[in-house]
Amino acid sequence: MPASLSIIILTQNEADNLPRCLESVAGFGDIIVVDSGSTDGTQEIARNAGARVYEHPFAAFGQQRNWALENCEPKREWILFLDADEVVTPEFRKAIELAIQNAADSTAGFYCCWKMMLGSRWLRRSDSFPKWQLRIVRRGRADFIDSGHGQKEGRVGGELGYVREPYLHYALSKGWEVWWAKHNQYSDEEATDRLSRGASLAELFSKDSSRRNRALKPILSRIPGWPVLRFLHMYLLKGGFMEGREGFAYCASMGWYEHLIRAKMRGLRQRDAAPG
Repeated sequence: MPASLSIIILTQNEADNLPRCLESVAGFGDIIVVDSGSTDGTQEIARNAGARVYEHPFAAFGQQRNWALENCEPKREWILFLDADEVVTPEFRKAIELAIQNAADSTAGFYCCWKMMLGSRWLRRSDSFPKWQLRIVRRGRADFIDSGHGQKEGRVGGELGYVREPYLHYALSKGWEVWWAKHNQYSDEEATDRLSRGASLAELFSKDSSRRNRALKPILSRIPGWPVLRFLHMYLLKGGFMEGREGFAYCASMGWYEHLIRAKMRGLRQRDAAPG
């Protein structure tokens, strides 16, 4: 077991997903579960697996991760963040161990990427693999800010590296209805975020793809027909059509998601323009 790793898992009513996630990190480090008021036995599952459990209301991913850093007393120097629908593979574990062992003193954290899984199908093309998020931080050297429905790196005291071996993300493990309901909620946050930001040239031309994508979203959202273009880009240009009906369903759903965001951006603009 790497002596310098803590694992923080965010949960809310994840009794179905959490056992698989916990099994994948068993013996890998100090495990902390930050729960947002589950009523389905999630906290009991975590405690029975030996995790330390904390409860804190969920406001946003960045805020929740920062709360965990500040209040859960991670015991190790390095902290890996997971969600309950994510799974650590043996290859990802090994890649983390090597990254930590070889990290320079100036390294503050590592970006990680995921394999988007729909059942046993890896949506490599439909989900534009690889996508990068800051998921491993050195204690006291980095934190997060909210960005749309997700988060990105905030304060960083040093350099960020990459763990290029992916983990698994089962975002559709609870079925399409739950996924659609979540993304209907996420579209509110994305619409607000995209309207609040102008184009950042520094981010637009950044070498970091996550920063470029953040800068592109407000621009692309304003292009006429963007939801259809997003579907065509994912399904045809990126090759989602090669991933069967799962690829079509995912690409079409992401086009629908962009339609929701645009509709809510339009509603927010109309509200702000209304007199009085």
